[in-house]
Amino acid sequence: MSRRSIAVIVAAGVVLSLLLAGVVSFYASTEPDGLNKVAADQGFDQYAQDSANAGLPTAGYDIAGIDNERLSGGLAGVLGVLVVLAVAFGLFWYLGRGKRSSTTAASHANDAPQA
Repeated sequence: MSRRSIAVIVAAGVVLSLLLAGVVSFYASTEPDGLNKVAADQGFDQYAQDSANAGLPTAGYDIAGIDNERLSGGLAGVLGVLVVLAVAFGLFWYLGRGKRSSTTAASHANDAPQA
């Protein structure tokens, strides 16, 4: 597979992820997730505590300070996708860099004159 076709597939995946996070996420269920439902059904939901991250501007699947619920949730989703992509591409770049340097060193070792 050529580099160009890989780039097209990755770009399409990024665009699709951003669309899903920014637009389609608004239509997600507002019902409690499985863990919250079981906690309520079993009667121990009153012991729940806020996360240590509850004070962050992006806590609660929206962005604090934006009054439009659809825009706030969409932007939070897009921001989440961008953070995950940045970490993933950074990790792939870092790991690929190490692989390239080791294969380059191995190819230079093969170029050494034989005794």
